[in-house]
Amino acid sequence: MKNLKIYEKALIVVDMVNGFVRKGVLHDEEIAKTIPKQKELIEATLKDKGIVIFIKDTHTKESTEFKRFGNTTHCLKNTKEAELVDELKKYEGKENTISIEKNSTSFMESPDFRTIVEELENLKEIDIVGCCTDICLTNGAIALANYYDQKNKEIEIRVVEDAVETYHSENHDRKTYSDCAKILMKQQGIKLI
Repeated sequence: MKNLKIYEKALIVVDMVNGFVRKGVLHDEEIAKTIPKQKELIEATLKDKGIVIFIKDTHTKESTEFKRFGNTTHCLKNTKEAELVDELKKYEGKENTISIEKNSTSFMESPDFRTIVEELENLKEIDIVGCCTDICLTNGAIALANYYDQKNKEIEIRVVEDAVETYHSENHDRKTYSDCAKILMKQQGIKLI
C-alpha cells in the first residue's frame, strides 16, 4: 500500500458505478449529470497531490442489504454493475487513487476503507461526491464525521452539492429524502458547498 501519511486532502467518490448510473434495478441516468463536476474535482485533487478514493458498491447474492430494501439485487461482484462508470474508470489505478469495495450503505463499514482512514493520519480536509445522496453518501459522511469526533481530530468534511445525486423512484419522493439527508449532514457539522 502507498504511504498514506503524505496526504492532507482527500476526495471520496461514492458509488459512481454502472449499477447506479447505467443499468440495473437501481440505476438512474440522471446521476450521470454529476460526472463532469466529479471529473473536475478528481483532476484538481490529483493536481494538488491529494488522494482520490473510489467507493464501489459491491455485493454477493447473499447480501442482507437486498432483504432490507426489497427486490434490489444490484452491483454483484465481478459484474459490470459493480465497476466504475467509464468516464471515471480511467482514473482508477493511477497514482494517488485507491478503489474500495463495500457491502454496506456506509463506506465507513468497509474494513479496507477504515484501514485507509486510519493510515491517512495527516488529512486536513475531505470532499465527498457521488451517489446516492440520501443513503450511501449520507451514511458514510456522518459515520466519518463521528469517527473523527471519537479521535478528537479536527477534519473539515465537505459535500459538493453539484457533484451528488440520488436515483429517482416512482414509489418515493427521493428529492425530499435527499433534502432531508443534506439537512442531517449539515446538522452534523458537514459543510455543503
